[in-house]
Amino acid sequence: MATKSRAVVMRQNGPPEVLGIEELLLAPLVHGEVRLRTLASAVNHSDLQIRAGHWPILREPRFPYVPGLEAVGEVVEVADGVSEFAVGDRAWTAMQGFGGVRAERDGGYAEFFTVPSSVLAPLPAGLDAVEFAAIGLAGVTAIEGMRRLGPLSGKTLVISGATGGVGAVAAGIGRALGAEVIALERGSPAPQPGSADAVLDSVAGPLFPTLVSALRPEGRYCIVGAAAGGDVAFDVWRLLDGRALTGYSTETLDGTVLRRATQELIRLRLPPPPTRVLPLAEAARAHALIEERAVRGRVVLVP
Repeated sequence: MATKSRAVVMRQNGPPEVLGIEELLLAPLVHGEVRLRTLASAVNHSDLQIRAGHWPILREPRFPYVPGLEAVGEVVEVADGVSEFAVGDRAWTAMQGFGGVRAERDGGYAEFFTVPSSVLAPLPAGLDAVEFAAIGLAGVTAIEGMRRLGPLSGKTLVISGATGGVGAVAAGIGRALGAEVIALERGSPAPQPGSADAVLDSVAGPLFPTLVSALRPEGRYCIVGAAAGGDVAFDVWRLLDGRALTGYSTETLDGTVLRRATQELIRLRLPPPPTRVLPLAEAARAHALIEERAVRGRVVLVP
């Protein structure tokens, strides 16, 4: 039974260099908890926001803190009150309020992570951990955002930010759901006005009015991120023909939705997006690469 864990630790907010490797003692499990040996931890933009201090760590004391909003692992220990998981099972979590954005406990950049069983979703034993981690929370964000767009089979779907984590996964999901996907990258020509039935947007900012104009009457737009900023402008008359604007955030995610989305993602048999795999000890480099936009798709850390 593991008593220590090598982990990526930050002792202050700041640039990627604040991330260093340390060995931590593992606390005994309490009722309802599960400990997993980490197989793969995807790097999420929320991790970068927390590290930089743009989003607060809510627990006290705040430091030292292990980042990592999502992780895939193998169960090594279960506490009393856990019946749905056993040693040897594979599962993953997006923390759902315990780590990451609300940062109430340490995250998944570690050899072992511990969470309540309620925030885990089971995974098939033969599933490739790194490939699934590369889909992970980006896939949940995309598929739940698309749920707000209605049926997509036979429809034209515009996806912004197609080189980013969510956008790269969303393009695969859209095609698997039967949509004709227009994947917008930086420098892509703007979609023509009235050319799309639906838009999944992770960019917003100056691109927003173009995306709204691309919708046909009765078309639907869903925002899942705003990489270019949340201050937008558009012609409100565009809404008079039935265009609908909505959004989705995994801040509302719970275990039930995570398990439902996970089952759907597995059923779709998605190819993983472009993935850069780095050792856990290179977490600082992983953050820097993402901030410099030097990678396509997703970055996954492995112990």
